[in-house]
Amino acid sequence: MAQPPLSQQIRRLEGELGVQLLHRTKRRVQLTEPGRAFLDEARVTLTQLNHAVEVAQRASRGEFGRLVIGFLGAATYSLLPAFLKVFRERFPGVEIELHEMKTSELIQNLRQRRVHAGLLRLPVRDDMLSFEPILEERLVVAIPEHHPLAGKHQITFGDLSGEAFLLPPRQLAPGFYDQVAGLCRRAGFSLRVGAEASQLQTILNLVAAGMGVSLVAESVTQMDGRGVVFKRLPEPAPTIEIAIAWCRDDQSEVLQAFLQVVRETTHQSSLVK
Repeated sequence: MAQPPLSQQIRRLEGELGVQLLHRTKRRVQLTEPGRAFLDEARVTLTQLNHAVEVAQRASRGEFGRLVIGFLGAATYSLLPAFLKVFRERFPGVEIELHEMKTSELIQNLRQRRVHAGLLRLPVRDDMLSFEPILEERLVVAIPEHHPLAGKHQITFGDLSGEAFLLPPRQLAPGFYDQVAGLCRRAGFSLRVGAEASQLQTILNLVAAGMGVSLVAESVTQMDGRGVVFKRLPEPAPTIEIAIAWCRDDQSEVLQAFLQVVRETTHQSSLVK
């Protein structure tokens, strides 16, 4: 009778190792000391192998890694918290890094692959990037609380003809800057910039100080508006469109997992009008 296959394999393993793993008699077979040492190490190796397989499978689902997100200040109020809450619940093993920046900075960092995904204001055209609109939001006017227009129930854009506008520099937000200039032209006056600031909170502080007025996304009204009053404009009110952007050829599992969360959360919240 030929030796069973298992016995043959053990014989071959002993030959490869150059040690005897089993002590064999007619009545019993037991491990030798080298055999016990080999078994203990083999169990550790198999455990590590199984762990490595699990880690690789989870990484393929986007459950491990690092995700760098750039965003506009306005996106933090109605968008980013919702996305991050769902993503952290599903993918707690992913390290998330957040950077607030303007649209032009975001585009540059996306192109240089320093940022994996960005929330930015449309319109933007760039052949290297993909864009998906996720929010269309009304613009409202921010004015000082003691301004003569603060007591009016509703104001028109023409009411702002004598005002200085507080805006981000055009090179940082060209689309938004040109949109405000266009609104001024259609209302019959030219844009007059009183001051430029890159951060939204700085602009609101300048408004509160009476330095001028500004246009902001309606979600910004959720902020503590001490010294600032927010006024709606008549329909059809001007709007801004926010999109998620990423490098067109970036197929990383972590990025794809984040994009899926953005799409699901956007759909469930009906953020896109």
